[in-house]
Amino acid sequence: METSRIPNFYNMSVEERRHLLTEMDSFTGEEADYLYSKEPLPTETADKMIENVIGTFPLPLGLGLNFLINGKEYVVPMAIEEPSVVASASHIAKIVRNAGGFSTEATDRVMTGQIQVVGCPDFDAAKETILNEKDALIKDANAAYPSLVARGGGAEDLEVRILNEESDSQYGKMLILHVYINTCDAMGANIINTMVESLAPTIEQLTEGKVYLRILSNYPDRCLARARCVIPPDLLKTGNFSGEEVRDGVIHAYEFAASDPYRAVTHNKGTMNGIDPIVIATGNDWRAVEAGAHAHAARNGKYGSMTEWYKDEEGNLVGELELPMSVGIVGGSIKVHPTSKLAHKILDVDTAQELAQVMVAVGLAQNLGALKALATDGIQKGHMALHSRSVAIAAGATGEMIDIIAERLIDEKEIRVGKAKELVEEYIK
Repeated sequence: METSRIPNFYNMSVEERRHLLTEMDSFTGEEADYLYSKEPLPTETADKMIENVIGTFPLPLGLGLNFLINGKEYVVPMAIEEPSVVASASHIAKIVRNAGGFSTEATDRVMTGQIQVVGCPDFDAAKETILNEKDALIKDANAAYPSLVARGGGAEDLEVRILNEESDSQYGKMLILHVYINTCDAMGANIINTMVESLAPTIEQLTEGKVYLRILSNYPDRCLARARCVIPPDLLKTGNFSGEEVRDGVIHAYEFAASDPYRAVTHNKGTMNGIDPIVIATGNDWRAVEAGAHAHAARNGKYGSMTEWYKDEEGNLVGELELPMSVGIVGGSIKVHPTSKLAHKILDVDTAQELAQVMVAVGLAQNLGALKALATDGIQKGHMALHSRSVAIAAGATGEMIDIIAERLIDEKEIRVGKAKELVEEYIK
């Protein structure tokens, strides 16, 4: 992608955007047909993906623009039904690119598999025995998935914990084995599950206990991605609000979320508004990413803000976000869903680590977009302007009538379906 800065993209027709996108990404005719067809996911393909299929459920697919991350341009595919998210993320990305762009990094793709053991005659001895056999167990796990090892991944380490040590219940006390597995560019669920299941018989022999669960954890705290931006206050000036006022308002809003879980939930939902649409568009598991992100927000024993915003010594607004990112660029539905394949082509990432870094950068942007709106004109001004079109459609408006009705709703400050129906009837007369 030469540039993610595409002026007036919002004002183009859908056909004009598609033509531009086709030229920029050099889609083949077949790929373009899939993306622009009335059935991007054929029913025959959907029927092979899950059970009891009766159809498909499309979502709007938009593009987050203006993203400059580690010096590279990104056009970001986002599948989401909520108005204002794509616009907000693109707006903040433009501000941040003028400040030098986002800087990001990611750890190795190390995921966690868990094995639960109960009924050990001596839990402490069982723990010691497993640790003594650590190297052999890692070797056995890798033998269960040699193709992963050949790609440079595989089991790398293991740990053992004893839970509920003081419990008197026969169901309480248990030994938990964590196997840490580098899944390379795959999401890795099947890989991890295969590896830990292969170890179960050996673990039972070593511990003299019984293995029950052997499955991945969706809290991969050794698979992290981080994003950061530094914004001079002059770039934050909005209407009658000075850049310093916007900066301070954002920081106050962050401190609210950091101190109060009721606010933190909504604050973090705004962050995930930027991340989930990319996870969905790229065929990854958004439920797993959500679960891991919220667990990370509570890792210190209290649920708090995923992001952090503060003022540096020069008076700049600094934003940071760290989240576990169990995403991949191979496996799962990624290479099955036709639109997912095209989303990866648009995004143009080479590794799962790079994909994770893009996601946290967009999440940080979307969080700032929400906080900036809250600190200035309020969240409803921009959101309701975009929402008015959905209200107009719900009231029966079609074609050019949609924008006409939407503008009337905004002008009259009554963005509701009942009012929209009145306007539609008036327009038809």
